[in-house]
Amino acid sequence: MKKHSARVAPLTACNSPVLTLTNVEGEECPRDSPAQVEVPVPAAVQRTGRLNRFCVKCSAALLKKICWAVVVVISVCSSWSGSTQLARFTMKNFDAPGVITWFATIWNFLFFPLYYLGHLCKSTEKQSPKERYRECCRFFGENGLTIKLFFIKVAPFGFLWTLTNYLYLQAIRQIDTTDVSVLFCCNKAFVFLLSWIVLRDRFLGVRIVAAILAMAGIVLLNYADGFHSHSVIGIALVVSSASASALYKVLFKLLLGSAKFGEAALFLTLLGVFNVAFITCIPVILYFTKVEHWNSFEDIPWGNLCGIAILLLTFNIIVNFGIAVTNPTLISLGIVLSVLVNAVVDHYTSDIVFNGVRVVAILIISSGFLLLLLPEEWDTWALKLLTHIKVRKKEETIEVQGEAGQSFRNKSKGVQSLESTFMH
Repeated sequence: MKKHSARVAPLTACNSPVLTLTNVEGEECPRDSPAQVEVPVPAAVQRTGRLNRFCVKCSAALLKKICWAVVVVISVCSSWSGSTQLARFTMKNFDAPGVITWFATIWNFLFFPLYYLGHLCKSTEKQSPKERYRECCRFFGENGLTIKLFFIKVAPFGFLWTLTNYLYLQAIRQIDTTDVSVLFCCNKAFVFLLSWIVLRDRFLGVRIVAAILAMAGIVLLNYADGFHSHSVIGIALVVSSASASALYKVLFKLLLGSAKFGEAALFLTLLGVFNVAFITCIPVILYFTKVEHWNSFEDIPWGNLCGIAILLLTFNIIVNFGIAVTNPTLISLGIVLSVLVNAVVDHYTSDIVFNGVRVVAILIISSGFLLLLLPEEWDTWALKLLTHIKVRKKEETIEVQGEAGQSFRNKSKGVQSLESTFMH
């Protein structure tokens, strides 16, 4: 018989080893399947690579969202608390809240130009300013913006905008910024109550509880200050400011509905136009009646006024357009955090006393504000979560009982086999 020896052929170009048999005379004896066998390693590696790339993209997208959320929260908190603190510091030497309100509202002119710059940077179909303006004017009606519509759909909001900011600044003159900022958070509760009454929005028990908490917090803050006249007046002013803000939001929804980014930018710019055209007379009247008087225009701290205006402009831009990059709940969370910032600043710069009643009042109002941030379907989600947890616990209990029964049966079989062995 001829002896056969096994020889391994060299690797092919596709890295697939082929084993062949060769006899002594050099004749090859191929195996049953002479074709090269491809190992599916490259496909597996390719799938793994795609999966890794997908995970990297998801991680990058999630990291981007988190970064945007952090930036928005910090921006809202710093701009709102910064404008409040700077306004309080400015009014120590320049007691003119009417002038500050008027000057800060003029900067609303910048909303539509800034929006148009963003449109030029991001939009693929670029429009001229006139074309973009006409398209955004359709928000007011089929015929665009007319003088009649200006007085019907813009003028009321101009008055409410001025009233909100003026009363807020007046409140800062009377009480500490911590109390002012936390009481202004009550505007969310007022928005819910007005929407429920005027707009017939859905009734939610948790929001009624939040409104009650807001009212209780207002009373507790009065009690913490001993019901002094200046504190009562200051609290009444900031509550009036929050009410005007709530009326602004509900009236906007009633008359205009919802607005896109361009429409909102145009509307806020029109508020600046209304401010120059019709509100300019108010600071003049306040000056000549010596309600808000200063010796010369050189005494006006223009740097501080510009700082307040820039901070308020930044705050309003983020509040109105920050929804494009993050959740609106996070924007509201930034407003709550501004209360803590104001509290820290007041602790080191004023004589505010954080007694137990004041701290409880701040916590109650903040809790009510956070409750108002819950979505309308939160109760449905909570019930689904509780049901899922109960079902999961029940399944785990059944599994444990089944394992215990199986273990018991195995032990019983072992005992029976042992007994039969001894019997034999």
